[in-house]
Amino acid sequence: MANAPERDAHSGTTTTGHEWDGLKELNTPLPTWWLWTFYATIAFSLLWLVLYPALPFTGTGLLGSIARQEADADHAARIAAAEPMLARLRQAELPEILADAELRAYAIAGGRTAFGNSCAGCHGAGGQGAAGGFPSLADDDWLWGGRLAEIEQTIRHGIRAPDDAETRLSQMPRFLADGMLTAAQVGDVAEHVLSLSGRGTDAAAAARGASLFAENCVACHGERGEGNRELGAPSLADAVWLYGGDRASVARSISYARAGVMPAWGARLDPAVIRMLVVYLHSLGGTEGQ
Repeated sequence: MANAPERDAHSGTTTTGHEWDGLKELNTPLPTWWLWTFYATIAFSLLWLVLYPALPFTGTGLLGSIARQEADADHAARIAAAEPMLARLRQAELPEILADAELRAYAIAGGRTAFGNSCAGCHGAGGQGAAGGFPSLADDDWLWGGRLAEIEQTIRHGIRAPDDAETRLSQMPRFLADGMLTAAQVGDVAEHVLSLSGRGTDAAAAARGASLFAENCVACHGERGEGNRELGAPSLADAVWLYGGDRASVARSISYARAGVMPAWGARLDPAVIRMLVVYLHSLGGTEGQ
């Protein structure tokens, strides 16, 4: 209900004329300093629209400033500042980088950043790997080798990368899916594989699986399941499992095979960045030689 404004007897402030159930609204004005501050922000925003490219029709604004161009210029300046060290990295051989304390420290620091940008999404922020076929890069269990040249080969050309002619390839047979083994035989081989790392529970099945393993698996994984880095065949005799080491997971790998894909980075990254990644990953891998 609206009434004529009146002066409130208790506060001395004029009312707005609004009343609800006997409660009257006071017309308390905002402080003058607050109002002028508010008006100043409006004026500043209008000035900003003209000076900077805030609206399409203003183009670059009266100051000719474009944030993207400033960011590009800043990036170019950073690249120029880093170029002397990057040039040294491009020219140096990997063992030389390790032998040079300054280059090695620079490569590890830069490699850590490059790893976070390009590799951590799959391998984890610390190179610890992830479930589903993303191997750990922070231990000594390497599928394709952990020496400097082997790491560089993997980074440059990837694993089963469809766009790189020099990519590393290997193909595990799908023993059940392609009718090479029966489901029962797959179970026996899985039991034998588990026994290689001391985790088998059915000695009879493991014994039957041993002969099948010798016929079908030894060529790649070795007689004792030690693996073969030249083929990317993982060790089956340790506690490191890329797709799970329980009986069901092992049986599934035997039945349908696994074939992870890693991109080839040779055409995507600067050679200096690849060298930094190699040195950084080698530092994570522990005791692998050069």
